Amino acid sequence: MKFQDLSNSNSSKFQVSEFILLGFPGIHSWQHWLSLPLALLYLLALSANILILIIINKEATLHQPMYYFLGILAVVDMGLATTIMPKILAILWFNAKAISFLWCFIQMYAIHCFVAMESGIFVCMAIDRYVAICRPLHYPSIITGSFVVKATVFMALRNSLTTIPIPVFAAQRQYCSKNQIEHCLCSNLGVTSLSCDDDKTVKSIYQLLLAWTLMGSDLGLIILSYALILQSVLKLNSAEAASKALSTCTSHLILILFFYTVIIVISITHSAAMTVPLIPVLLNVLHNVIPPALNPMVYALKNKELRQGLYKVLKLYS
Repeated sequence: MKFQDLSNSNSSKFQVSEFILLGFPGIHSWQHWLSLPLALLYLLALSANILILIIINKEATLHQPMYYFLGILAVVDMGLATTIMPKILAILWFNAKAISFLWCFIQMYAIHCFVAMESGIFVCMAIDRYVAICRPLHYPSIITGSFVVKATVFMALRNSLTTIPIPVFAAQRQYCSKNQIEHCLCSNLGVTSLSCDDDKTVKSIYQLLLAWTLMGSDLGLIILSYALILQSVLKLNSAEAASKALSTCTSHLILILFFYTVIIVISITHSAAMTVPLIPVLLNVLHNVIPPALNPMVYALKNKELRQGLYKVLKLYS
């Protein structure tokens, strides 16, 4: 493993050519046992999201904007899980810990891009529910197939372009001697902590502001949408109508709460001096694999039309 443990006085002359992903800190001797639950989660994420796409494609009644967004979320979820899981399983099964300098920053970019894209799709879904509940008469003219395409393209461009500075700034730093990362993936904080630059503050602050501006603005729009939905629902005279209106939002709210709560917890645990470094690493990995596995199941359980579509698809292939 080239440059793995350079400690001589001339180490600053060298730029590392690869990083070593050590895996889960503090449990290296038995971390391979985690491969089974992680592999099962990954397979569940892929199979459940593929099934969601098949159901939406086969069932004509699901050819609506709300389900189109759900289909796009399924594609994003599979991309997010696939960005990290093959490498993690390679580390745990084959001890393939080395990752090239270039591929490490490509992975870093892909993770940030997919996470931001998931956040963006949640915004689109919140707007869809807001218009459906608060402006039902205008829903067919506002939330059209064209709107879905434009919103998706906008989110894809926004997230693919605004996340470029994160890996670019990280790659511009000097990595002189240390190349062992106490992580399973090329996380921004894990990689940049190895940098031997004298001044890391400006770039670190910029990366942090960029991430929180992107995710914070999305979360703000989602909170605003649901505050207006709640206000509108409370004005309804019928308790049954109010319950029906809110039931269409519950699955979305469950996923949003999980998604953003874990992001906030990861940020706090990374910035705090953690006595157990395993916790932020484990949370980081699980955040990239649990939502892709959880999202389709929550929607399938909470949505009557999806359940009916699932029964039809299972009947068709049985």
